[in-house]
Amino acid sequence: MTEPVTAPKTMTPAPSEAVVRITGLSKSFDGRLVLDDVHLEVHRGRIVSIIGQSGGGKSTLMRCVNLLERPDRGTVEIAGEVVHSGGRTVCRDLPRLRRTVGMVFQRFNLFPHLTAVENVVLAQRKAGVPEQEALERAVALLRRVGVAHRALAQPDQLSGGEQQRVAIARALALKPEVLLFDEPTSSLDPEATREVLSVMRELAADGMTMLLVTHELPFAREVSDHVVFVDGGRIVEEGGPDSVLGSPSQARTREFLASYGSTS
Repeated sequence: MTEPVTAPKTMTPAPSEAVVRITGLSKSFDGRLVLDDVHLEVHRGRIVSIIGQSGGGKSTLMRCVNLLERPDRGTVEIAGEVVHSGGRTVCRDLPRLRRTVGMVFQRFNLFPHLTAVENVVLAQRKAGVPEQEALERAVALLRRVGVAHRALAQPDQLSGGEQQRVAIARALALKPEVLLFDEPTSSLDPEATREVLSVMRELAADGMTMLLVTHELPFAREVSDHVVFVDGGRIVEEGGPDSVLGSPSQARTREFLASYGSTS
């Protein structure tokens, strides 16, 4: 007797974990509402780009993720842990939070009296990494971002692009779960911008979870899984890069993109 053929069971992939979850976040400065009821998720291994005009709240939103700015309302959850809720910081270990959520700043923020390799080592030593391990990891990361040959140079001896790549190595040294980039190329010339974007493309290819504030719209379209357009402190539109940047549904998004095209 022939046994009935049973179709193989198919596995439904589990949804990717939200490394960053922001719910109902609002923030004011001197009575001026900068962020208004923002909801945002960044899932593991995904790249989310935040775009919008200057003064729209993008960088403030980024700085609220690792509590460099403290929200007035709403909840910030990092890797499954609530770190800020209802206007109150719940996280008791901010250094640990900022190791989990690495950040690359617009202006590099390297220590001027330290060499490139010392800048990358110092962050690890403050986190308790043994000196030899910290040095080996620093050299490997400087090699990864293409500036190992400048390891003994001080920041004022480095180009802007080299300084930003050292800053990326420093952020990576603490093995963050998510890496924040706050307009990392805005102060760079075109050649340095290409160098930094090349490093970020490699990180994207390696599956690094990233949240970017960027004005490099072609780059955002190329590497992002999700694009968020922020205007007037609110998320006006979000979705896949082809949708938001290619055929946006909101008139304000279309206006912004048209303005970008006319000045690029």
